[in-house]
Amino acid sequence: MYKIAAMGDKDSIYGFSSIGLEILPVTEPREAVRELRRMSEEDYAVVFLTESLAALLGSELDRYRERAVPAVILIPGVTGNTGEGLRSISRSVEQAVGSDILK
Repeated sequence: MYKIAAMGDKDSIYGFSSIGLEILPVTEPREAVRELRRMSEEDYAVVFLTESLAALLGSELDRYRERAVPAVILIPGVTGNTGEGLRSISRSVEQAVGSDILK
């Protein structure tokens, strides 16, 4: 059975535990990379990742863009929305459909 996790600063992700998701309070890029790699080898289908943590990971996230699992979904954190999550979804939709239908 697949699992779902949320990773980022504790204040941004602690609410996800109330709906049964595994939470990984991580703020250091090295630890985040290690956890993403671990989850990609285990049965994780979806990983919610705060935009602020994703900004620190750089090209590491590119490894997961072409993979079916885990789907890495960027979410805003308590510090605010950078818009990167929506841009990421728009790029994925445009690649899949051939045009940006979200505009």
